[in-house]
Order: sequence, then structure tokens, then C-alpha cells
Amino acid sequence: MRGLGGSASSRVGGFGAACGLANPTSVTHPGGPTSPSGIIAFEPTGGHEVSENLVTAAAHRVLAATDRDLDLALDLGASTLAASEASWPGVGRQLLAHAESELGRLWDAGWRPADLARVARRELAAVHVALAVDLIAAEGRRHAPAVLDRRWLGELRELSADVWWDGDDAYLPGFAAAHRLDRFAIATAVLELLRVWGLLPVITPVGAAPGGAPRRASEPVTGDSPMLARIRALLAKAESTDFPQEAEALTGKAQELMARHSIDEARLAAGHASPDAPAALRIGVDAPYDGPKTMLLDAVADANRCRAVWSKEFGFCTVIGFDADLDAVDLLYTSLLVQATAAMSRAGDAHHRHGAARTKSFRHSFLVAYATRIRERLSAATESAVEEAVAETADSDLLPVLAAREEKVDKAVDAMFGRLRSQRVRVRDGHGWAAGREAADRAALRGSAGAVRG
Repeated sequence: MRGLGGSASSRVGGFGAACGLANPTSVTHPGGPTSPSGIIAFEPTGGHEVSENLVTAAAHRVLAATDRDLDLALDLGASTLAASEASWPGVGRQLLAHAESELGRLWDAGWRPADLARVARRELAAVHVALAVDLIAAEGRRHAPAVLDRRWLGELRELSADVWWDGDDAYLPGFAAAHRLDRFAIATAVLELLRVWGLLPVITPVGAAPGGAPRRASEPVTGDSPMLARIRALLAKAESTDFPQEAEALTGKAQELMARHSIDEARLAAGHASPDAPAALRIGVDAPYDGPKTMLLDAVADANRCRAVWSKEFGFCTVIGFDADLDAVDLLYTSLLVQATAAMSRAGDAHHRHGAARTKSFRHSFLVAYATRIRERLSAATESAVEEAVAETADSDLLPVLAAREEKVDKAVDAMFGRLRSQRVRVRDGHGWAAGREAADRAALRGSAGAVRG
């Protein structure tokens, strides 16, 4: 996957954040008159009706600008968009129309709502994230829920992507009032966001784009099962307890429940008329310590017969597996990450009280050890669940069925990504390693639902 190179900065209302950008020459844009500096030249003619062309022209200008010319392009574009209070509502209407077209292109390029919000959060600032969510919500008006897959709908819910404004002319004035920013600051943020989005490359898709053919074969045969509902109900308790003994009492059983759920799905799918097929989802993995966090996600994925592929430059992992197993991975990883973060903070405080500094090396070693020990525990729980299922049913076909599903997952990974490489992780802090393994032994192997992923 191609990464983002180069840099620019967010300059909105005092916000400052590094922004990685691809080489502008790698992106094709509609033609237009150009100035000697290479940026698209245009002149506003004034009047309310001009707003119908302002956003597209300014976005193209900023998108085509070199790093050297970017500040000038942003200033010219934002000044033009914000010049007239009378035209401001029309600028908002045209922004929503322009974003609808741009988002349609990005959906076709493999991106999804959570991905684009994550890009804005990683590369820009809070105001850009708010804009991103609003533009995604506005574009979503085009699609009936029936043409969206369930994970897409779930991403929209997690983002709270709702149309809160009454009429598109009211959007930018309402946004300005809500965020207490002037027109120029908002126009600058709009153009910065559109540039970052406009430079995103094509990536491997996961699931169908809006209106695409639904992947019925990858849906769980039984739908949202009572088992998953039971696991979801236990999550808050597992994460909120202040007593390690209580959390420890919850360990092991959850992964066994998930493993049994996976086994039940595999048996049903084996006897189903339609062939079952692997699906995929993306889970955000943010810095700092994104390497150890990826190790934790890989441990959860492996225990649930899934594969995880890390796209470090975009801050996410793609997890490939069957739908019931993907649900388990998503739930359990989110919970374990919450538990790991809390345990790392407590261990760091204790480490500090004993006279040592709370260093990055300690935290890195803690998370690596935590992920390593969790892998051991999850693997043991999964193996135990399979052995019990075979013993209870005397089903000689179960192991071949599970092996066949794992083979399908491996083939799906090869088809999506081709050759992959592994990465070694080193630890340098023995205290952090010991504390991480101890925390992993206490961790409740239950997942978390409803949290917004990073």
C-alpha cells in the first residue's frame, strides 16, 4: 500500500497538527487555467450565484498546489469562499454537493466512513473531524439503509453521523455558530480537509460500497446471536471493575464462549445451501505504541481464526475472517485495549513510586508482554473450547470444517494483499515486561461494544 509523503500544517483558529500528504503530481484533476506557479487560477465575479462554482474551484486549486504554494492556495481559496456573508449559505450548499461527489469517489476507492474520520483525526484537528462527520452524514442521505451493509451502518452510528441542520443553506452558518469560528477559519478547514481526502490513494476494499451488491455469503448464518448479546452485556462490568480479582474471575470463559459461537456458526454454514465466504473489517490502531497494539489485535484475531494485516501509514489493521469471528475480534480487542491501558497506567504509577521513571520503554515493554501473554491465554481457551465441542458431540467432521475455514481465510488474505512481511518487536525494560504479563493474567477476556474505534 502506498503511504503519504510530504507535509503541510493545519492553520485553522490556532489548531496545529502535522499533515502527511501524497505527491500532488500523482493525482489527476479536472483541467483549468493555471498560473505560472502551477496552481489553478480563477477570479470571483461577485454575487450570490457565484457560490455554485467557488468550492470546486478552490478545492482544485488547493489540491493541485505544491507544498511551496500551499499556504497561498489556502489563503486565496479561503478568502474567496468567505468573502461575502450573502454568499456564505450558498457556499455551504455547494460544499455539500462537492463533498457528495468526492465521497462517492472515495467509496469506490475502498475507503469507508470510519477511515475518513480517522484520517481527519490523525492528520488534522478537531474542527476537521467535525466537518468530516457532517459531510459523511450529508452524503449518506443518498442511500437507503437497505443498500448499506451492517458494518457501514455501524460506522455511521459510531460517528454519530447525523444531519443536524435544517436545509443545506443553513449548514455553514450553523457550523460557524456551533464552533465559534469565523468564515475564513471554516473555509480554511474545509479546503485542508478536502486536500487530505483528495490525495488518498486507492486501497483494498472491505465490504461493498453503498449500492454495491450485498455480500450475503459473508453474513452470519444466524444473525445477531444470543451468545453475542450475552457477551456484550458483560462488557461494561468487565471493564469497569476496580478489583483485579473480579476481572480475573471473568477470564477464559469469554473466549471459550466466543470460540463455541464460532464453532456453531461453522457447523451451520457447513450445512447451508449457500457457500460461506470470509469478510473483512478495519480496526483503527493509533500511535503511540501502535506496534504492541497491533500485536494485541493479531493475538485476538489468531485465536478467533482470523488474520490481521497492518497498514501502519493509515493507522488501521484489516482483519479477515468469517463474520461471527470478526464480531468476536472487534469486541474482544476493544475491551482488552481498554484494560491494558488502565493496567499500564496503574503499573506505571507503582513503578514510579518505587523510584523509577515512567518511560516509553516501560510502557512499550508492558504492552508487548501483555499482548504476548494474552495470545497464550486466548489460544488455550480456543483449544479447550474445540476439544470440548468435539467430545460433547463426537463430531468427526468438526476439525476438517474448521481447517477448511482457516484455509479460506488464508486464500482471502492472499487475494487481497499478496505478499506480506512480518515485523519484529523488541523490549528493553524487564519491569515493564513483568508488569505486562501480570496484567494480562488478570485481564477479562471479554470484548467491548459501542466504543468509537481510533
